[in-house]
Parts: sequence; C-alpha cells; structure tokens
Amino acid sequence: MTAKMTVRGALLGATCAMLLTACGGGSSANRPNDLAYVARDVESLYMAAKDRLDRGDLAMSAALFDEVERQHPYSPWARRAQLMSAFSYYAAGEYNRAVQSATRFLSIHPGNRDAPYAYYLIAMSYYEQISDVERDQAVTRQALAAMNEIVRRYPESPYADDARLKIDLINDHLAGKEMEIGRFYERTGQWLAAQLRFQNVVESYQTTSHAPEALYRLTETSLALGLREEALRYSAVLGANYPGNEWYERAFELMEDHAPEQVTIQSGG
Repeated sequence: MTAKMTVRGALLGATCAMLLTACGGGSSANRPNDLAYVARDVESLYMAAKDRLDRGDLAMSAALFDEVERQHPYSPWARRAQLMSAFSYYAAGEYNRAVQSATRFLSIHPGNRDAPYAYYLIAMSYYEQISDVERDQAVTRQALAAMNEIVRRYPESPYADDARLKIDLINDHLAGKEMEIGRFYERTGQWLAAQLRFQNVVESYQTTSHAPEALYRLTETSLALGLREEALRYSAVLGANYPGNEWYERAFELMEDHAPEQVTIQSGG
C-alpha cells in the first residue's frame, strides 16, 4: 500500500523525539542469533542500544534494549527500553516481535503516557503486513481492529488522526477482496454466491471506492438470475448515489439491452 512508504520515517522521528535525544534510521539484517550476557550498568547498556539504533543496526539495537529489561527489570530505564525494543523490531521489519514487545509494555504499564504510541506501533505492525487482495486478509482485519482501538481509546491524539485515515484505506482494501471473490463467482456462474459478496460491499463498505461497481455487479447478477425488478432497484440506487459514474452508465446500458421496459419506467417514459 502506497500510504505505508513514509510511515517508518515518521515513526522514527516520533520515537526519537519522545524517548531519545537524537537518532537516525536505516535497515538491518536479522536479529542476532546469540547475544552473549555481559553485565553492565543500566545507563551504559541503554546508551549502547541507542548507539546501535543511531547507526541503523536495528536488530542489535532491539536485542540490547531487551537486555536492559532483562538485566535491570525494575529500573526506570527498563520501561523506556521496552518501547524502544518494540520500535527497533518494527523498523527492522520484525513485526511479530514488535507486537509482542509493545503488548508487553502495555501489560506492565497500561496507564503510561506513552501507551498511545505503543498501541500505534501494534497497529502499524499489522498494517505493514497487509498483503494484496489475492491473499488471505486475516492480518488486514487485525490492522483494522488495532486502528479502531486507537481511535476508541485516544480519539484526540495525533495517532487517532492517522488511524482514521488508515481505517478508510483498510476498509477499501477489504472491499477490494470482497469484489475479487464476487467477480470470481460471477465468472463461474455462481450468481447467488457472487451477490452475497457484492451485497456485503454495499452494506459494509458503502463509503469505499468499490461501492459503485458492487451496485453494477448486483444489477448484472440480478439480470442473470432473471430478477429484473431487483436489477432495476440496484441500477436506480447506483444512479441516485453516483450519477455520471462510469458504472452507472454501464448499468443503464445493460438495463436497456436486457430490460428496456424497466428502463422506460425508471426514466418516466
């Protein structure tokens, strides 16, 4: 999804402003398979993790932030390290680990002032994993639920503003999946199954870009089933809500070809 392309940079800036004095970004290889235990004082360990983050070594940065909590679990530094670990995993593309770290932070510090950011990291970790409409959309639904949770809990936060935008994008994506399945059923002559998918778009995703086509497809499948009045109803809704839309023009032509008497009644002729 194109809206994701600048998110990492924005998150990096927000995280650095919130928890660090200054840092940079970059990519990293996979998380180190082994991190030898070396006892260090908490500030030195935290600053070593920060240094790795500054240099773009995200996998090692995450491991060192985890080590802060492991060696000094009751230190105030441990709380910051938990969230920085979640961010480092997110920036490294290790989204499941990011979710785990942010969820752990919230379970221990549910009322912390940085809780909205933790919820946002979780939501973005799901959002980054959204796949094209030809694949299973389970993670897309997780992203939607997580974005809605931000809006519900923190409606006035800047994270809620971005979440609302992404909710619209996610709903459009889910509607696209329904349309893809519906078109497949239509191509294979499974008219009723196709109608169920198109109706779901009209009822559940009516504000998305796919709604006009869904109404056209309902007109088309209704005619295939011999339900001319139903076809007329769908084409009328399409014309009322999307006048001049290309899908309405196609629906009108379709009705003229297959049910001219209904078109005459509809147009008042």
